[in-house]
Amino acid sequence: MTDKLTTRPEPRTAESSPEIVVIDDVSKRFVLRKDNSLKERLVAFGRGRKHREEFWALRNVSATITAGHTVALIGHNGSGKSTLLKVIGGIVDPTSGTVSRRGRIAALLELGAGFHPDLTGRENVYLNASIMGLSRAETEARFDDIVAFSGIGDFIDTQVKFYSSGMYVRLAFAVAVHTDPDLLLVDEVLAVGDEAFQRKCLDKIRSFQEEGRTIILVTHTLSQVIELCDRAILLNQGEIVFDGEPRDAVSQFRDILEERRVTEVDANGRLTAPEREARINVVSAKPDGKTVGSPLERDDDLLITMQIDHYQPVEGWTCGVQIDNAMGQVVLGTSTPRAGTELPASSGPQTLQLRLQQPQFGPGKYFVNVSLMDPTGRHFADLPQATSFDVAQDPSTVGMLYAKPTFSIVDD
Repeated sequence: MTDKLTTRPEPRTAESSPEIVVIDDVSKRFVLRKDNSLKERLVAFGRGRKHREEFWALRNVSATITAGHTVALIGHNGSGKSTLLKVIGGIVDPTSGTVSRRGRIAALLELGAGFHPDLTGRENVYLNASIMGLSRAETEARFDDIVAFSGIGDFIDTQVKFYSSGMYVRLAFAVAVHTDPDLLLVDEVLAVGDEAFQRKCLDKIRSFQEEGRTIILVTHTLSQVIELCDRAILLNQGEIVFDGEPRDAVSQFRDILEERRVTEVDANGRLTAPEREARINVVSAKPDGKTVGSPLERDDDLLITMQIDHYQPVEGWTCGVQIDNAMGQVVLGTSTPRAGTELPASSGPQTLQLRLQQPQFGPGKYFVNVSLMDPTGRHFADLPQATSFDVAQDPSTVGMLYAKPTFSIVDD
């Protein structure tokens, strides 16, 4: 049996695939209003203040997408990825530049987009299918499959304004994938459905890949980018900063997120407990024998070095270290008592080092949190997200844990 989680169909070669989307030097400007009423506009005008501000969501974006590829648009909130998807789908016109498309397009861009709230689910199925180019006879032939896929047969004749968000997504996705699109656009809507429906959607996407259809999706789930896509476009402040291998794009995206986090911390000050007995000054994490910033490889030990200033001696103090993944989940936690280490009372500067022998973290970015505690467990110094490190990608596995995989045929 093929593992659907880790195997993605090979895309067609560029030589054999026609161009399905051509984005040529596209920019998109929005105008943001700073006033909410006529009175505020008049006051602003009288005082010579501007009540409008221009915001460029996209700047000089160019890309060509050929048939048979699955492309992810990734970036932080406000980077322009959803705007670009809407421009590709023809929902939003660019301020400058052009977008050329070919084939039938099915778009899932916003929750319930294209649904009329006063119509029933049945009526909306026919309405949306006709918008996507299906005749009434074609819709009738596929109607039962659409309803079965959505799983909301008991509510198909209910007005959609009474639907839950999950029901919206189920029906919208079911209609879109049953219109035989050449190009499927998906914007984060899969995160709304329940787990069982998400798996059904992912299976349908994989079947589309096997059929050679083209998919462009926006998602914040970076594991899906690596598992599903053969190409990723990374946007930052409306510009393309990387276009290529999904693993490399995800790695660069995590670096951008970390730079933003560090900038925000520097601007707002570190969230530390008031200085009492000690202060955690600097924390670094790196593979043993390599420089800071080098990715952790499979056989590397991880060294976490903590520089501490003690203002007064504390008998029986302990140090705790917790490592979180990019989603904030605890991956590993330990402390000096757990490791069987007793720390001497000290004053002045001191350097404490933790060695983790060949940790088998999955690929991605991880964050280190450090705490100092007295014998009662009271925290007298904390440094959350004190530093971060990257674990190198490994093509043989995905997920939070690495283990060397070996398959074999076992005779009964």
